[in-house]
Amino acid sequence: MTTASQGENNAGASSSGFDKALIEPYMVKNPEALALNMAKAMENLGKAASSWIAPREKGEVVDPVSEPMVEMVKTVSRVAEYWMADPARTVEAQTHLMTSLFGVWMNSMARLSSPPGEAPAPEPIKDKRFADADWQKHPFFNFLGQSYLVLAEWAEKLVDNTEGIDPHTRHKASFYVRQLTAALSPTNFVMTNPQLYRETVATSGANLVKGMKMLAEDIAAGKGDLKLRQTDMSKFAIGQNMALTPGKVIGQSDVCEVIQYEPSTDKVLKRPLLICPPWINKFYILDLNPQKSFIKWCVDQGHTVFVISWVNPDERHAEKDWLSYIREGIDFALDKVERATGEKQVNAIGYCVGGTLLSAAMALHAKENNRRIASATLFTTQVDFTHAGDLKVFVDEEQLRGLEERMRREGYLDGSKMAAAFNMLRASELIWPYFVNAYLKGQDPTAFDLLYWNADSTRMAAANHAFYLRNCYLDNTLAQGKMQLDGKTLSLKDVTVPIYNLATKEDHIAPAKSVFVGSSCFGGPVTYVMSGSGHIAGVVNPPDKHKYQFWTGDKPEGVFEDWVKTATETAGSWWPHWQAWVENLDNRKVDARKPGGAALNTIADAPGSYVLERV
Repeated sequence: MTTASQGENNAGASSSGFDKALIEPYMVKNPEALALNMAKAMENLGKAASSWIAPREKGEVVDPVSEPMVEMVKTVSRVAEYWMADPARTVEAQTHLMTSLFGVWMNSMARLSSPPGEAPAPEPIKDKRFADADWQKHPFFNFLGQSYLVLAEWAEKLVDNTEGIDPHTRHKASFYVRQLTAALSPTNFVMTNPQLYRETVATSGANLVKGMKMLAEDIAAGKGDLKLRQTDMSKFAIGQNMALTPGKVIGQSDVCEVIQYEPSTDKVLKRPLLICPPWINKFYILDLNPQKSFIKWCVDQGHTVFVISWVNPDERHAEKDWLSYIREGIDFALDKVERATGEKQVNAIGYCVGGTLLSAAMALHAKENNRRIASATLFTTQVDFTHAGDLKVFVDEEQLRGLEERMRREGYLDGSKMAAAFNMLRASELIWPYFVNAYLKGQDPTAFDLLYWNADSTRMAAANHAFYLRNCYLDNTLAQGKMQLDGKTLSLKDVTVPIYNLATKEDHIAPAKSVFVGSSCFGGPVTYVMSGSGHIAGVVNPPDKHKYQFWTGDKPEGVFEDWVKTATETAGSWWPHWQAWVENLDNRKVDARKPGGAALNTIADAPGSYVLERV
């Protein structure tokens, strides 16, 4: 190689393993423009701070002492006290951390000091948050990423190895440590995220100007709380491009509307189908659009479909408890189904907490010799909350007392609080990517119907929500045969109708193991099915999409992990499997029915008015 060619080669790389070309995208080209835009960004940040402070100064927002931040500090402090109480333990923890960090440092230095082509390959970062190529190629960012992962793993091990704390406190500590490490990821900051850094340099900070403006707008929209921008809300409207399956509202009570859908076949199954969705969210998750609507699919399979659309409660509904939701919701709907069709029995579906309520209603019906529900399908439903996952972090006696006091004052729990709790279960996927894209990249969100539905939160009536948290998450009374409703002690062993119990493999709200364990609570035959994906995508999975898979197997008995090992995997949607299960119970057909039949006047077109009420 000639001297000239050597010089040309060294223009891109030094005698070490560091490629100088990696620095170029991070060099500020226009410092004046950057300084001006940073000033504008800070001005917008000041507006965001004012939007947060103003409602608190006026007393419109009061942050209770039981907020997660206070609970997090208190819980994590228990772990810190253990490791700092004994000098030997402190040294042990520090040694583990420093040894791991030293290994990362030595690998980085070896890369920098090695001749071109001889530098050791960087340790791969498999976390999908670190997908940008410079997390691997650029020594500085690779060191940051590796160090962060070491710190995160070290913090989680500290919790695992802390002695002298009860299981609930350990669970809380592990959860809050994951929240902290997710928040402190270098991907969440401009100077430590290569993609953000490059974009800020390339736009001279214009991304931050727009991002801080969006932050101020979203805090103002949340009336003092951040209403995280996840999708373009302007692109959707219920009844216009969502919840489009034709139908009529045939009944209305204080807590729900009952919708009956127009048939699309000449003949329908004799036994009607009643769907009880969760009141924590709105029913149209099952009718997002015609291409992915479970409701429309059921109509097309020959079901006469009825859906309960829960009210979005306010202070007027403060005393509506579980019994109210059963009597004025499920039982009210059953009455309307019978009057509209003449049928005394239905196939019922309950989704999430709607399934828990449905299960309690069936146990109550059993005490009353009420046999109107002939079969039940439960979507991602827990009846035994022993393995209920990370939502149990938010439920202990102290936190629940504080929440109940707050709900007594207002009459309800604001929907944003539950939405925030659900987002925290997957903060690295549902919080921080949207925070980075909107407020640091300054990107307008894309239009996504599922995220629109997710943001369309509902309030929880005080009495109803308190009963649910105490009896399910705190005391687990339904599984233990101790739940009291209408003066009766309920037992799920009295529920002897066939159950189709659907879990989803990656569910963070109703873990598949928890759903499996709950199967043994019922007194009749239970068909346990596990779908691929999570709490929503695993349920809303039309057959023509050919996505995911589902598992079927033996009776849901014994150890969950053993059931999984022997289960049969089938590609695609579980919907046809469920349809075959339903028809196997009763496949008699009758002429298609119009909404309301001869006995009921229709009140309004689907999707009704209750679903339109927004928080």
